Amino acid sequence: MTEHAGQTGSHEDMTYEGANLGKSDPVLRTEDLRKTFGGLVATDGVSVEVERGSITGMIGPNGAGKSTLFNLISGFYDLDGGRVWVNDTEVTEKEPHETAQSGLIRTFQTPRRLEGMTVREAMLVGAKGQTGESILPLWLSPSKVTREERANVERAERLLERFEIAHLIDQPSTDLSGGQLKLVELARAFTADPDVMLLDEPVAGVNPTLANDIKRFIRELNEEGQTFLIIEHDMPFIMDLADPVIVLDQGKVLMEGTPDEVRSDQRVIDAYLGGAGP
Repeated sequence: MTEHAGQTGSHEDMTYEGANLGKSDPVLRTEDLRKTFGGLVATDGVSVEVERGSITGMIGPNGAGKSTLFNLISGFYDLDGGRVWVNDTEVTEKEPHETAQSGLIRTFQTPRRLEGMTVREAMLVGAKGQTGESILPLWLSPSKVTREERANVERAERLLERFEIAHLIDQPSTDLSGGQLKLVELARAFTADPDVMLLDEPVAGVNPTLANDIKRFIRELNEEGQTFLIIEHDMPFIMDLADPVIVLDQGKVLMEGTPDEVRSDQRVIDAYLGGAGP
């Protein structure tokens, strides 16, 4: 049984219904997240929940606050107000690496190229809790460090195979195309065993064949229990993949519903037509 976090807005007298709260097993929760940049209110009291095991979509016109929300949740922006929980652990104002250790990993609209690294080396950056990250164990437990490194390499190879890019393992990461880089970033994110994965426009700028591959990978991982929260401007992609879908408009949650409910809601149509478009 869920309830709505009601909000009222002035955007052409639109009623901001809010997200569905009170979910049975939310892996991610936000409460009243607020962020302003000067006089611009980017995020205006956003409360959402992402149910464990779901593929939750997030849409909204340009400037609705979607990427800002991701940056607040993952610790890349400082909050002006509100709270965030991952697995019932509060991560409000935690550093990004601390939020990641709590089980939340995110990707970016434009993946970062790791200069001077091969794909194999870039993959090994993502593994968390590595004994060899500290100097002392290198001297006291060298065999343990070696075992962990070998296991991490094997896991990286399996993930690259899963995402069908194992042939790139020795390529410099700077030589990859934009689409290949997105797949490497996605594969690397899973080396950290996330409880919830935030994907920021995973198919932006990729060709239709790769977009279909990414959709297939997400579905397969979800069937194995992986939770996703996905921002995407490609409406056919997200509407075919996600359920539920959260709609942001002008920094607030307009509504949350099934793809069919979202598609047919007049407020969503008005928000897109009145904004900069999808």
